[in-house]
Amino acid sequence: MKLNKYFLPLIIIAFAFFIIGFGVGINGIMVPILEQTFSLSKGMSYLVLTATFSAFLLFGGPSGWVVRKIGYKKSLIIALFIMSLGMLLFIPSAKMSSSMAGFYLFLTASFIGGIGNTLLQTTINPYIAIIEPVERAAQRMCLMGIMNQSAWFLGPIFLSLFIDVRNPVLANAAIPFGMAAGIIGLFALAMIFIPLPEITAEGEDEQDENNLENELVIAANRKKSVWQFPHLLLGVFALFLYVGVETLPMASVIDFARSTGVDSPARYSMIGPVGMIIGYIISIFVLQWLSQSKALILFSLIALTSSVLLVTLPPHIAIYFLSGLGFSHSIMWGCIWGLTITSMGKFTKSGASMLIVALVGGAAIPLTFGVLLDLIKTSDVTTPSDFQTVYRIFIPCYLYIFFYAFIGHKIGRKIAKS
Repeated sequence: MKLNKYFLPLIIIAFAFFIIGFGVGINGIMVPILEQTFSLSKGMSYLVLTATFSAFLLFGGPSGWVVRKIGYKKSLIIALFIMSLGMLLFIPSAKMSSSMAGFYLFLTASFIGGIGNTLLQTTINPYIAIIEPVERAAQRMCLMGIMNQSAWFLGPIFLSLFIDVRNPVLANAAIPFGMAAGIIGLFALAMIFIPLPEITAEGEDEQDENNLENELVIAANRKKSVWQFPHLLLGVFALFLYVGVETLPMASVIDFARSTGVDSPARYSMIGPVGMIIGYIISIFVLQWLSQSKALILFSLIALTSSVLLVTLPPHIAIYFLSGLGFSHSIMWGCIWGLTITSMGKFTKSGASMLIVALVGGAAIPLTFGVLLDLIKTSDVTTPSDFQTVYRIFIPCYLYIFFYAFIGHKIGRKIAKS
């Protein structure tokens, strides 16, 4: 395969990554807005992310089955329509801000959007990962990540044009959510007429099994179950932690900024995404010289350093080290996928669906963060030091990702150069 053959498909997939980032970015800014509108506790407000990401746990496996049955293109179209429906349901929930029914409808809309997001992620991530050359999977993921994080940054800014985060009027959210639903729906309609070639991973097509030369693929195809890949199971947990620590800064930075008393806290939503976009650009070049495993080791150490500074420096300085975390995250997604899913032969789509289930970490870790904030705060107002205390949750997560990069991805697998 030649990569230029997939130029148009890569443009399509890049736009899909943009949509994912936009949706999650909007959810992040909705955490403090819903907290104020419905007088929620911190734990309750982070249920917004739980509703979105819990869909990965419930529908990750079924999504893999859907992709296997109907292919990448049809799966992508269905995913986009489901996400559009979720955005549409935000409109009536925004108009019900006077009762808790509006909050629960918002959670329902987030969950439906999460179902679409699950199917979309199951479609586009393996598509990007298995296009040859497979050793450049992390670089392609970095390019897609630029689109994703640009949208994650623009989503809150777009919504803040209609809603003041400090004095939110939730009913004003109906217009931006309606616009987002329309754009996603139109993209889904356009995809019906745009070609998106189906691809298969090396060894995934049983007819080609006799022509295989890759020892890893040959060994993978001899296995009976996807559960016989220790490196995959360890990688699933690494991705679970990664998605949690990637989501948490985006979801909490506005709250953290507001606790320090700064003006226009919504502007601080750019800290993480800007760091991540810079990291993506640098990562593309880093991966020219470093293997995926060595690059993941390096960026895990940068994340650990940023975490320590985040929890020890004065809050008005420490908040900017969320950008250091964003920088570190830039390479992690692509490297974990690249180290985990490539050369899995006929188990590629099954492995991908397991990795998608791991995205529930985006619900579990922010929710844990919110609950811990409620437990440790000593007054009705959450202080910057409260945030910094709970931000210590980052450190064990990055230690595990370092372990996976150093040795975990090799366990149970004969490794060529990774």
